Amino acid sequence: MEILNPLELKILKAKSPKLPKVLTVSWAIEAVARLGGYLEHRSKTPIGIQVLWRGWLKLHDLCEGWQLAKET
Repeated sequence: MEILNPLELKILKAKSPKLPKVLTVSWAIEAVARLGGYLEHRSKTPIGIQVLWRGWLKLHDLCEGWQLAKET
């Protein structure tokens, strides 16, 4: 089962401050949440649906920009 396509994964890896040795679904969720504005230092706060949605939209904007840049 594929959760992220290779381009989405590449962008999340590029935007992440530090990569774990093994990439997990949990890491991917946190990476998307960070794109949406999730603050890691508030670790007791759960990741909300709104921050995930904002991060997902930003990830897709970054993917679209990457694809457009490759075409020119």
